[in-house]
Amino acid sequence: MMLVEQVARYGVALVFANVLLEQIGLPIPAIPTLIVAGALAADGRLSALHVLVLAVAASLIADLVWYQLGRLQGYRVLRTLCRISLSPDSCVQQTESFFSRYGLASLLFAKFIPGFSTVAPPLAGASGAGVARFTLYDSGGALLWAGSGVVLGMAFHRAVDRVLDVLASFGSGALVVVLAALLLFMAWKYAQRRAFYKALRMARISPDELYQAMESGKSPLVADVRSPAARKADPRRIPGARSLELSEIDAGMRDLPVDREIILYCT
Repeated sequence: MMLVEQVARYGVALVFANVLLEQIGLPIPAIPTLIVAGALAADGRLSALHVLVLAVAASLIADLVWYQLGRLQGYRVLRTLCRISLSPDSCVQQTESFFSRYGLASLLFAKFIPGFSTVAPPLAGASGAGVARFTLYDSGGALLWAGSGVVLGMAFHRAVDRVLDVLASFGSGALVVVLAALLLFMAWKYAQRRAFYKALRMARISPDELYQAMESGKSPLVADVRSPAARKADPRRIPGARSLELSEIDAGMRDLPVDREIILYCT
């Protein structure tokens, strides 16, 4: 199997590169590499300690870059991330919900939640979190995440070896199947992204249109559904807007009038 051959040949250098690229934001999952590295460590072909140290270092380097961009650019970097995200509908809002609830402690499990891993570091920077505390929590989360992959590989190395042997029997065809599955997943997520943006364009109102509606006496009801973290980072708000938590929007909508146009705005 090509993955085993590459991990065995390049060892921790490949683990470092794979983790770094994934944490930067590229769709190159590192968990399979970590599991294979764990299986090789169980067989005595790699050092589990070296794998963990390099994986945590790579993750921390990428996350510190995003953290600094968050400190310098604020929520602008989050908007950029969501423009390239395959899940723009939940990109920032889900992350803000977790971060508002758990603070920096959310970094301990951020890497286990799809979409959270890349957005959490710049959000921590935008919120003004100190670099020392960020580094501590982020390193802990990276260790738990990388450690889970390595431990799984070590614990089930015999099963991993059998699965990889089966895949290896297919030769280069196994790699083609894996790449095809990854491409199909990305195509599906891209189709979801396009559908989301199409729906968003249909239901959108510009600032000028809202202002004209307010000035003409139509009195639309404006609801500010930004997270507490977003409101703290940017306290500006539309005059007369009601604050409404997105997690409570279903219950809150029942109390809104049905004879007025309702406009929601968020980050």
